[in-house]
This record gives sequence, structure tokens and C-alpha cells, in this order.
Amino acid sequence: LCYGGTALDSLPGDMKDGYFLSPAIFTDCRDDMTIVQEEIFGMVMTILPFSTEDEVVRRANDTNFGLAAGVFTQNIQRGHRMVQQLSAGVTWINNYNLAPVELPWGGNKQSGIGRENGVGGVESWTQLKSVYVEMGNVECDYPK
Repeated sequence: LCYGGTALDSLPGDMKDGYFLSPAIFTDCRDDMTIVQEEIFGMVMTILPFSTEDEVVRRANDTNFGLAAGVFTQNIQRGHRMVQQLSAGVTWINNYNLAPVELPWGGNKQSGIGRENGVGGVESWTQLKSVYVEMGNVECDYPK
């Protein structure tokens, strides 16, 4: 633990029995650590060094989850190249956790089925069906 991660004491009454921590940054992490492999819904960052794009994409995709991923880079082409390869339902380049209601939100792998928000969200809750109707005389070779 490099920063934060301390228990929050002064919480409102209905939250006093919960487990709430300040934002936390972990360094010296390894790929096999639970904190790296599983989704944590909170303000937690793990820092892992890497040498090449191929290595970091392979390692990032080597998990059962795929909700979100972010790439920070000065090279916008690199950012687009990397997010295209990441198996995550939502990706960001040079920012993180923006969620406009107009854009679909959802994950890959064990991080969810379907999408929320935007047209993609509507489509994930519907099933298309085509119905053709003829209102006039229908020519038919079959006997009546």
C-alpha cells in the first residue's frame, strides 16, 4: 500500500457498520494477486510495470473480467491501437470513469451481459422481430 486505504471513521449512522476506505494506491503488485485479478468497485489503483505494448495488453486481458480499461499516453495512435485490443466493454484514452448516459455501458467476460444506457442499452433489452403483412390478394400455388 503506497497511499490511502485507511478506514473512514466519521460516517453517517446508516453507514457506520460498513467497510469504507479512503482511496488507495498499491505498488509492487503482481499479476497473480487478487487485487489485480478481480474487479474492485471502489477507488483502488494497482500499479504494475511493463516493457512493451504487447506485454501489457496480454497481461491486461489475462483475467476473467472485462468491465473497463484506460490507457494514458501522449501518443493518441498508440491509445487507439491499445484500446482496440483490450477485452473490456468500456475503454478510455487519457481519462477514466466518464459515463455519459448517451453511451452504452457494460462489460465483457464475467463483467456482465448486455449494455446499459444509450441505444445499445435499449437494444440489449429487446429482441428484433420482422413482420411482413400483405393486405391484398396473395398469389399462392398451394391448394386452398
